[in-house]
Amino acid sequence: MSNNAKARAVVTVLATMAAAVACGGGASEGSGPATPGGAKHELLNNPAPDFAGDSVNGKGKVSLAQWKGKVVLVDFWATWCEPCKKSFPKLEELRVKFAASGFELVAISEDDEANGVKEFGANYGAKFPLLWDKDKAIANKWHPPNMPSSFIVDKKGVVRFVHLGYHDGEEKEIETELKSLL
Repeated sequence: MSNNAKARAVVTVLATMAAAVACGGGASEGSGPATPGGAKHELLNNPAPDFAGDSVNGKGKVSLAQWKGKVVLVDFWATWCEPCKKSFPKLEELRVKFAASGFELVAISEDDEANGVKEFGANYGAKFPLLWDKDKAIANKWHPPNMPSSFIVDKKGVVRFVHLGYHDGEEKEIETELKSLL
């Protein structure tokens, strides 16, 4: 292989890695071994911090405490997040599929303003509660490193799986994790 070909190969690998990092990498962490390329999140296998807020899409007041005894997916997202446009419809499908089994889902917007939060949810099929984290009080407890960041909380209130970013097909991983907890 020529030096030019080697240089092009290195540039291609580095560009791919940079793109993955910029979008959150899609890393998933559970109670088992870490997945390649992912770092464990501080909340993994620890109690999930409580939160409460009014949904912006008419679902009323929402708190983690109200869902004690259920499996909950807490998704941090933003209207500017391109992967969130793909993840929302898939999360809604999971909500519908597992709602009767004791699964709840809430999405917490980290946008600086509430403008567009409700519309984003409607445009991308979200029937689950959408909260706007006005002062980043919820994020300051959960520490989502990128958008989206999803935390799956078990029936006892412990974070068991963390998904950083979103990649096509990730809903299958989430479905397997939900089944293990329901």
